[in-house]
Amino acid sequence: MNLLQQSLAAKRVLTDDQLLQTAQSIADLQLESGMIPWFEGGHCDPWNHVETAMALDVMGLHQNSRRAYQWLKETQRPDGSWPNYYNSDGSVEDFKLDSNVCAYIGTGLWHHWLCTQDLESLRKFWPMLERAMTWVLGMRLTNGTILWAREENSKPWDYALLTGCSSIRHALISAAKVAEVLKSPKPEWSEAAAKIDEIIRNNRDVFEPKDRWAMDWYYPILSGSLLGDAAKARLEDQFETFVMRDHGVRCVSDEPWITASETAECSMAFAATGDIDTAQFLLNTTSFHRTSDGSYLTGLVYPDKVVFPANEKSAYTGAAVILAADSLYAISPASRIFRYDDSFDL
Repeated sequence: MNLLQQSLAAKRVLTDDQLLQTAQSIADLQLESGMIPWFEGGHCDPWNHVETAMALDVMGLHQNSRRAYQWLKETQRPDGSWPNYYNSDGSVEDFKLDSNVCAYIGTGLWHHWLCTQDLESLRKFWPMLERAMTWVLGMRLTNGTILWAREENSKPWDYALLTGCSSIRHALISAAKVAEVLKSPKPEWSEAAAKIDEIIRNNRDVFEPKDRWAMDWYYPILSGSLLGDAAKARLEDQFETFVMRDHGVRCVSDEPWITASETAECSMAFAATGDIDTAQFLLNTTSFHRTSDGSYLTGLVYPDKVVFPANEKSAYTGAAVILAADSLYAISPASRIFRYDDSFDL
């Protein structure tokens, strides 16, 4: 164990057994269909569904993860998209089609491959991935940004989001890596990601203003669009705006609403730049949200620590904590999927 590993071990507040308990709380929510709702009886969205599948893979629950991806395969629309929300009975709750929601399968399947080296599953899910990325790029503007969403039978809305495009660029690069493994190269996916990077680095004014939201602060770093000094400067610049000392990350800058998922994701963004101390500090603050069964409360309102939404423990929150822990402690072979410090290869 080197000095960095020793330091992390000394500060670590989550053991592997505790993380496995969290993963099991997610697996316990999984329905026979493979869907993973937010909570028992709750709805499911494909983006968070993928994140929970990734967390299951980190902790070795690969069969559950495969079932989650199989559910996506079976529910994908012929055009390659997925509706925004599903009810727990499998019916569609919200027919809106969100480009970031549909793109995240790229990150998920690359992560699944890194964790399992399961070539058979990668081949099985390749048509789903190809259709999804084709649909996502069909939402692209001439400047390279990806429009946020459209209603099922309507034209796309006329603006792009910084958080959404940041996440999409990571998904495109991940999907291109899957294509390379399967010897079906898709250089246009990497090229589309590079164009998004160029805009995020040089012309962020083209995105719809969402400065109030923490995700717009850290997602360009979490996704790898901003690197090095630019990434560190952005994180430092708004740290006091979004971080409540000893509590975690506000989901919005003007309210004392601390969400464990945003806190865990922000931890990953700091880890991505090599700032391990801040990443560890942020991950540790999620312990206030942890419950006795290993699941995590979605949010707390300070100073009274009121649970919001009331009594809600969400699968995606536990998943974000697992992914942040993996980024710090290298639990799985996919631990560096959101890391860009030192020598990095997605």
